[in-house]
Amino acid sequence: LVDGWQRGIAGRLTTSYEYLRVIDRFDDVGATLRDFTRHILLNSPAHWPPHVAGHPPAATLTFVGLDRIGLGGGAWAGVWCITVGCTAAVAVLVTVRALVDERTARRAAPFLALAPAAVWVGTSADGYFAAVAAWSVALLAVAATRGSRWAALGGGLLFGLTCYLSYGLTLMVLVAAAVLLAARTPRPLPLFVVGAAVVPVAFTLVGFNWWEAYHLLTERYYQGAGGIRPYGYWVWANLACTVLIVGLATAAGLRRVPGRVLHARAEPEGRLALVVLGAALALLAADLSGMSKAETERIWLPFGVWLVAATALLPARWRRGWLTAQAVLALLVNHLLVTGW
Repeated sequence: LVDGWQRGIAGRLTTSYEYLRVIDRFDDVGATLRDFTRHILLNSPAHWPPHVAGHPPAATLTFVGLDRIGLGGGAWAGVWCITVGCTAAVAVLVTVRALVDERTARRAAPFLALAPAAVWVGTSADGYFAAVAAWSVALLAVAATRGSRWAALGGGLLFGLTCYLSYGLTLMVLVAAAVLLAARTPRPLPLFVVGAAVVPVAFTLVGFNWWEAYHLLTERYYQGAGGIRPYGYWVWANLACTVLIVGLATAAGLRRVPGRVLHARAEPEGRLALVVLGAALALLAADLSGMSKAETERIWLPFGVWLVAATALLPARWRRGWLTAQAVLALLVNHLLVTGW
């Protein structure tokens, strides 16, 4: 609310490049999905706004669905993204508790609550995407440690949805793989894969081609700002900006990840380090792809929330100081910077 209700929340998703601008074009959902790829390129007729073109249609369909049940407009869309997006922190804690223990999860909890990433959860739909991806991983962790078939199936279902919310979030497979490696079991994998196939099969049957859309998006990306922003600068600047998402405490915690990974079999906290490493590798892959030049403070939220879990590895005597640094950075970002998109 630092920018006021309208500019800070209600008006965020109603601008010319956002999802709510095209709600009326989804009166016939099936026909629109079959025709979706024809409007991705900038030189195509009635091309989609940037965020609609830049994501698979499940992202836009979320807001179409809200509109259909009477929760239309920017206010409800903003409340949806903030409320659902903030549950990503809970999903991370559920995962840590399942793979390690509750004590370790409690150590990470205050840092997740005060992570600067919260500033961007309210500015775009990426906070919502982060939560769906996080709960997919959390359910997989529960399935791997407790043997729950429903959790494995549900985790897979959410992973399939994640891939149809954002093309880049297919990289969350690295975090999921790290969970199975940390749990030392592949048992949930068959049901997870079955669940993950549901959303892709449904969209394919309706007529939406994910691969075709992704290749067209790549072309559009370089038609616009992606073709202007220099790769050599942003491949490093993105990583610097990541500190603003995860906070200084996370940067300190990440220094302890490599050593804990090497002792993952002997130390319970090594299992947490494996998951954090999986998120770091996903983030690096996104960085090197060249499809994440700038704007990473929002589009890397799904990876960033997992990096924050590394704060559980900080020594007890340093936690108060680092938690203060986390909160101060978040407040400075929120009050001194204009956070768009």
